[in-house]
Amino acid sequence: MASFRRIRTILLTFALILAMQMSFSTSIGVNFGRNGDNLPTPQNVVSLYNKCGINLLRLFEPNPDILEALKGSNLQVSLGVRNGDMQSLALTKEAATNGAEATYVTQAMKNIKDAINSIGLTNTKVTTSFYLSGLATSYPPSAGAFTNDVVNVMKDVTSYLLQTGAPLMVNVYPYYSYASNPKDIKLEYATFQTTNPVVDGDLSYSNLFDAMVDSVYAALEKIGAGNVSLIIGETGWPTAGNEPYTSKENAETYNKNLIQHVQSGKGTPRKPNQTFNVFIFAMFNEDEKPGGIEQNWGLFYPNMSPVYPLLSC
Repeated sequence: MASFRRIRTILLTFALILAMQMSFSTSIGVNFGRNGDNLPTPQNVVSLYNKCGINLLRLFEPNPDILEALKGSNLQVSLGVRNGDMQSLALTKEAATNGAEATYVTQAMKNIKDAINSIGLTNTKVTTSFYLSGLATSYPPSAGAFTNDVVNVMKDVTSYLLQTGAPLMVNVYPYYSYASNPKDIKLEYATFQTTNPVVDGDLSYSNLFDAMVDSVYAALEKIGAGNVSLIIGETGWPTAGNEPYTSKENAETYNKNLIQHVQSGKGTPRKPNQTFNVFIFAMFNEDEKPGGIEQNWGLFYPNMSPVYPLLSC
């Protein structure tokens, strides 16, 4: 692969606020999306996480039944806040206790943090989720920089994260980059199998995941936030909906190699040995999402049988 080209990713959002209580050693979690009318009961979902040895679970919004099922499970939970609640959370601490627009994100995080501190959850971190299209689209990784319209927001957000010691949650999808430009981005590079690394100055990249993560690190350094750590909030590979780029084989290869890579503790070329938690998207195929790839990210079918062999359960 001779050079990096434009890499298309999904839309930027600051709308998602996460409250997390988890350790920050390297670990693999799975997102539990709920856009399906045939999903297992919350109790069965929690049992499946435990059976498969998945100790991190991410919810995109509060749900009383799931939260009740999680009691006593020993799972570590990342809990999202609805986008529509952002403004009210930013305006009052009471709303944060009960309960994306970028202008509200930092104040909303502060109010949520105050609210959870008030009930004794002082070790819980509060952060926000960032999608890579908020970066300039010209690569290599060292060229990573936030686009002009998000620089001030990111400075405000990362200032808060540095004060509280919370990480930034980043969504990293090599699939989208590969599927949008298979001529220049090879499948082997996108799925951790390349024998032809890409060289960026003194750094050598053997996979697209590291390159995308390092573009975020580079962008953070350029706004004086190089010490902010990362959590990968979403990554994965769809099994159907855009053939030949989607397949069970490609998804299995990507996720198996991702797990091995993350658990090796090697970090990235820009941040060697710096570990982070990663959440795979997603636990189940979800039939209420739009047709095509959106319905086919699951590790399991709704009947809890595996879509492909990834986990020992």
